[in-house]
Amino acid sequence: MKAVNKRNITVIAVIVFLAFLAIERTTQSEPEAVPAMEQQGSSKPESGAGAGLLAPAFTLQGVNGESYSVGGTRKKAVLVNFWASWCDPCQQEAPALNALALKYKDVLDIYGINVTSQDYKPNAERFVRKYMLAFPVMYDLKGEVFDKYKGAVFPTNVLVDNNGVIAEVILGLLSPEELEKKIIALTGS
Repeated sequence: MKAVNKRNITVIAVIVFLAFLAIERTTQSEPEAVPAMEQQGSSKPESGAGAGLLAPAFTLQGVNGESYSVGGTRKKAVLVNFWASWCDPCQQEAPALNALALKYKDVLDIYGINVTSQDYKPNAERFVRKYMLAFPVMYDLKGEVFDKYKGAVFPTNVLVDNNGVIAEVILGLLSPEELEKKIIALTGS
C-alpha cells in the first residue's frame, strides 16, 4: 500500500509542476520578432566559400599583366574556374568554357585560375596555349585563393552574382549544357 501512495504522490507532483509551467508560460510576454538579418547585426551576408555567402575577396595578376579581382559588387557576374593542367576533366571543360566566355561576354566574366601550387607552371602555360583560352587566366602560385574557397577537386567552378554573393559551387565536371543552364540562371540571360 505504501508503494501505491508514493506513486500517487509522484503523479500529483508532476501534474502540479506541469500546470505551474503552463501558467508561467502564458503569463510571460512573447518576445519581439526581429528579422534574421537584424539578429546577425549586419545587412550583408558573411564571407565564405559556400552558396549564399559573400565570395572571399582576392586579386590576382593575369598572364596578360592585368589585375583581376573578385569580392564585392561587380558590373557582371563571374565564374571562377579553378583548374590544373594534369586534370582530364579540366581539359574536357576548357573548350566549353571558351565558348561560354564568348557567348556571355556582356553579362559574365570567366576567370581561369590555375592552382599552380598543385601543378607545374610550364605545363599550365602549355595548357593555356593549347586551348587558346578566351578568358583571363591567373596563376595561384601558393594555392592561397584555392584555399580561401576551400577547394578540394579539379575543376571547381564558383558562380558569383554581381552582388558578390556565391550562387553555387560546382565540384567536378558538368556537361556544357548543364553549365550553360546555371549561367543563364545566374545572369538572367
